[in-house]
Amino acid sequence: MDARSITMLGTGLIADFYTMTLHGQRSRDRVTTVYSRSPERGAAFAERWDIPNHTTSLEDAINDPSTDVVVVALPNFLHVDAIRMAADAGKAILCTKPLARNAQEAKEILDIVESKGVFAGYLEDLCYTPKTLKAIAAVHGGAIGDVTWVRSRETHPGPHSAWFWDADKAGGGAIVDLGCHCIEIIRNFVGKGNRPIEVMAWADTLVHPIKAEDNAVALIRFESGALGQFEVSWSFRGGMDLRDEVAGTEGTIWLNHFLRTGYEMYSSGGGDGYVAEKLESTEGWLFPVGDEVAELGYVDMFTDMFNAIEGGTEPQETFYDGYIVNAIMDAAYASAKSHRWEPVDIEWRAGSTPRIAKNTDYHDGHAIVKAEVLPDGRSKLILADKDTGSIFDLVTEA
Repeated sequence: MDARSITMLGTGLIADFYTMTLHGQRSRDRVTTVYSRSPERGAAFAERWDIPNHTTSLEDAINDPSTDVVVVALPNFLHVDAIRMAADAGKAILCTKPLARNAQEAKEILDIVESKGVFAGYLEDLCYTPKTLKAIAAVHGGAIGDVTWVRSRETHPGPHSAWFWDADKAGGGAIVDLGCHCIEIIRNFVGKGNRPIEVMAWADTLVHPIKAEDNAVALIRFESGALGQFEVSWSFRGGMDLRDEVAGTEGTIWLNHFLRTGYEMYSSGGGDGYVAEKLESTEGWLFPVGDEVAELGYVDMFTDMFNAIEGGTEPQETFYDGYIVNAIMDAAYASAKSHRWEPVDIEWRAGSTPRIAKNTDYHDGHAIVKAEVLPDGRSKLILADKDTGSIFDLVTEA
């Protein structure tokens, strides 16, 4: 396998996580050029990660002849131009989430990379956490039957950089920042061939003096009848809450990724070091994360991306996925304004998914609604009458 020489566009927190992962996991892959709009931040980033070249010229960074992969870790409003330049340069492109500020921009980005025939991977790290990958495999293997409902929650005290809080630059608030994670997690569980039909959403600015929403909840209805639910907040206190629940006809999955990891620590305040992303305190009961870049999915994400580049295959997360996510978020914003279900307007390429199957068992010709064992050992059937459809009980001795 070939070593990859990488241009990193951006020097914010996400670029730190990306570079930490790239230099640590496969080690043969190196960021050799970094772009920053600030010469001071660029120089500091280069020194921190032992990167030989830093520049404030986006064009020079992308067209560096020594690099073959461009990682876009820039604010949302800069994605279109950066990706167009990288595609023109014929480089493989990996872009942070969300792909764009809205579906129109995302479709423009998708058209650019497809017209140039370059590799394009969508860096949706939370779809690659070890727990999530194992849970997705279990669902796709039929362990919980047909998925009926998925709930994904991401809440924390708010993002690290000023541009996130600017609705024009970011494309929105908590929905575009956090909802993009939740939506793609939901899609992985219900199936990417399961077309999103419509969205009902509530969004409001409850806490911060900004135009963008800092809290939101949404429901997504899929072709199969499955329902996705996401909850996002920039005003949650106590760290970062990442949780997913998956309900199926034959089982249930609960995932807690960050606040309850099995590592709990109490401190009276003797230390002042970093504990975990978005954690607001170093006193009291704390919940550190053993290997943050692994637990947040970065390791498996970049492994998948580079394996796909080398193998000439598609990664798990593509720019088309990013486009679908943006379209669902657009519908959520429309619904939050209209207070009604809004359709998801997309160019759909993934076929169709049948409605969730109803596998009915019968007793003496009556449909069994539910079967259970009572505390005294007797059996109880709740039945739908074969002629009238009325519901009745039948209890048998142990």
